Amino acid sequence: MTAMEEARAVLASALGVSPGDIAEDTRIGTIEAWDSLGHMRLLLEIETALGHELDPDDAMGIESLEDVARVLAGRAA
Repeated sequence: MTAMEEARAVLASALGVSPGDIAEDTRIGTIEAWDSLGHMRLLLEIETALGHELDPDDAMGIESLEDVARVLAGRAA
């Protein structure tokens, strides 16, 4: 599974939508469920996938599917 595929699955799970509903250019506000509560659920899903808490700077920078993929891909760094 690529980082983008994993990011799509994590975002879909957090927002309660199908992974197919998440486009490559999905950002906060482009999906109705990605509101402030949805964003908190997303951060928790990412932390679960990573197995540790997010760095506050990383958490503040998550605004798109691409950002989620970047954070998940960076876990090995």
